[in-house]
Amino acid sequence: MKDAPAPRQGSADPAARRTRLRDYQQQLLERMQAARGGEGAPIQQLGLQLGGTRYLLDLLEAGEIVPLAPIARVPLTVPWYLGLANVRGSLVGVIDLARYLGEEDGAAPAAPGMRLVTFAPALGFNCALLAERVYGLRQAGAMERAGEALRDADGQLWTPLSLAALVREERFLQVAQEPDG
Repeated sequence: MKDAPAPRQGSADPAARRTRLRDYQQQLLERMQAARGGEGAPIQQLGLQLGGTRYLLDLLEAGEIVPLAPIARVPLTVPWYLGLANVRGSLVGVIDLARYLGEEDGAAPAAPGMRLVTFAPALGFNCALLAERVYGLRQAGAMERAGEALRDADGQLWTPLSLAALVREERFLQVAQEPDG
């Protein structure tokens, strides 16, 4: 009887890959927190566009950035709650933050280059923002204050966004549509 062939190194089962990915993300988070505690450490944030506004998102609050997945509408929810998407086997609620914040049009679903930016697991909120564009890392420490926003060297305005504060907002937690009456 022949011995079974040894499993190929790159063909680990999906559960093992997810575990390794979570371990890697946890190590990365710990290194980022350690670097952040250092004196004069540059503060890097993720730059993204939601609606017509550019935002800076704390890397510790961001999870994954994934291509736009099909979104299943959920009946009787507010317009800014776009529905549910399958991200690596987990259902996440998809939020149009521009519409939540009062922009009339919000994001144009399914536009080329759109991404889902999931909330970090540490926030305990299975959710993602619909981002029209992801700009990558930005040095917030190198930007100058411009009221509530920051201005980069190119003159672009960036608005800081705290997902931790967002998940504490009562209105954000209520996605059910109010009955007409």
